[in-house]
Amino acid sequence: MLEPGFWDNQELAQQTTREISELKRTIKRWQKVRDLHEETLVLVELVEESEDQALQAELDGALPSLEREVADLELESLLSGEYDSSNAILSIHPGAGGTESQDWASMLWRMYTRWAEERGYTVETLDYQPGDEAGIKDVTLLIKGVHAYGYLKSEKGVHRLVRISPFDSSGRRHTSFSSVQVLPEIEDDVSVEINPDDLRIDTYRSSGAGGQHVNKTDSAIRITHLPTGIVVQCQSERSQHFNREAAMKILRARLMERQLEEQRAKLESIKGEQQEIAWGNQIRSYVFCPYTMVKDHRTNVEVGNVEAVMDGYLDPFIEAYLKQKR
Repeated sequence: MLEPGFWDNQELAQQTTREISELKRTIKRWQKVRDLHEETLVLVELVEESEDQALQAELDGALPSLEREVADLELESLLSGEYDSSNAILSIHPGAGGTESQDWASMLWRMYTRWAEERGYTVETLDYQPGDEAGIKDVTLLIKGVHAYGYLKSEKGVHRLVRISPFDSSGRRHTSFSSVQVLPEIEDDVSVEINPDDLRIDTYRSSGAGGQHVNKTDSAIRITHLPTGIVVQCQSERSQHFNREAAMKILRARLMERQLEEQRAKLESIKGEQQEIAWGNQIRSYVFCPYTMVKDHRTNVEVGNVEAVMDGYLDPFIEAYLKQKR
């Protein structure tokens, strides 16, 4: 970084700086675990040599902390994918069912926001379409933080809710579905080529709630990739320039995912295997009635405290998924 000309190429310099910061963060975490381990060993020796209850209490308090740090490092070691360290673009789409499904989508929005905030990540709303009576028709979030995509990629799929609907005057039980899509935030990537002539870019007025510029200027952006028909949009409360950049990042991620899916489909056809992809193939069920439980159908992990899960307690599901994929 101190070499002459390092900052001449701003893009390369910023990428290098990010990589250095990530390496420093990793080294700092390992050093923390090493120091905790050494301190714990000293406490063990002191407890063995004496019967001091205060030392025993200190040791009892130090062990769980060391175990948590080691478990976190072990989990992070599973995130070795090309984009696992990237920020995440998370979109939630309600299924059929009108207000009930739209309300379920908003509950998932809150759940992921709480999870991200608990981890110290930042959440930006890139696109928001309010529901007709309650909930949301669509929302796209940018979740910023180291390994945000690596963790959240486990959430991609259909999420199923079973509860007594607050919108049903007869108090009947309803089943609702919402799909979650998770993509890595990708900066300019040579592997994803976008021809400007293939894009149709439209501007319109934002429809989201709040913000002094919302509904006053044509700052929202919609980009259509003509060869594939992929449509992305961004209508945050910022400038048209910001929305255009954010929409291009979403498009780049969508095109990358399309390339990967085409590669996987080709491999599957060579192997002669076919997998049905249907709306009802949920990855997880959230049951509020007649009993309370959240079950992941891929790993069979169950959590009885539904309220804790809806408050962002997703780590058991994420950890089990990553270990299974290992």
